[in-house]
Amino acid sequence: MEPETPLPTTPARGTGDDAIARLAQAYLDDRRRERRWRIFFRLAWLLLALALLVLLYRQGLQASAPSTPHTALIDVRGEISADAPASAENLIAALRNAFEDSGAQAVVLRINSPGGSPVQAGMVNDEIERLRQQHGKPVYAVCEEMCASAAFYIAAAADEVFVDKASLVGSIGVLMDGFGFTGLMDKLGVERRLLTAGENKGFLDPFSPQTEQHKAYAQALLDQIHQQFIAEVREGRGERLSNQTEAFSGLVWSGQQAIDLGLADRYGSLDYVAREVVKAEDIIDYTPRENVAERLAKRFGAAVGEGMVAALRGVGGLR
Repeated sequence: MEPETPLPTTPARGTGDDAIARLAQAYLDDRRRERRWRIFFRLAWLLLALALLVLLYRQGLQASAPSTPHTALIDVRGEISADAPASAENLIAALRNAFEDSGAQAVVLRINSPGGSPVQAGMVNDEIERLRQQHGKPVYAVCEEMCASAAFYIAAAADEVFVDKASLVGSIGVLMDGFGFTGLMDKLGVERRLLTAGENKGFLDPFSPQTEQHKAYAQALLDQIHQQFIAEVREGRGERLSNQTEAFSGLVWSGQQAIDLGLADRYGSLDYVAREVVKAEDIIDYTPRENVAERLAKRFGAAVGEGMVAALRGVGGLR
């Protein structure tokens, strides 16, 4: 008998089908996990947004509630400039809130600043005068470590100025500073190529020689602003100034010297003024502060903001 020839065998279909099924199941599981995480994060953003709205709503209720008699505090700290916390925009908003609060018996400016922009300080000074006439509330300035230049420009609008004997007060002057590199450029063989339309457009360019004409113009400009500063201090301090010429020299004085010159009235801290002068020991701070939403936005950055916007658009459209 001839040996039987084995029939050809075909690979078991079950093995390939099982692999495909496992891949498909793994893909589906991955998509489910992705969908669950996406939903989780969007719900988290929604909850965060709701929490922030509740906090802001509660702050609004507190702000609208009638207040008891108190001393209104506004901090003037650091540089006075348009981009700083002690900007005219921030300080004026705080002043308006303080003056409009029926419970505020007086407004106290607690100052610790080396100065800054005379424009910003002038705007605050003018607003203090306007609000005081409108609401009839006294304004006091409490100078801590430093109340100089533009900071004193603001303090001069107060009814009384309180200092510590070691406070640094004054610097009633104006400056314009810069550098000149023309000599260094000559030594290095560097040629300055400056094209202007207008004969004075390169005024005070640090890489060009300073002309006598430009120097005289800058000095006249500084003198004019200085006189404006002096006029505001004279108006605010009046007959209390004992030596006007010396007081306006641009020097910084100790608190004790400032009282002798008439730039300040007496010694006193914030608590002293609230307790002994205003007769309202309860102090409420009206200084603009970053709220919770602003702090979170800055901390988490633009990505957080985008995530919150995406969450607020809804949880639909999942892929």
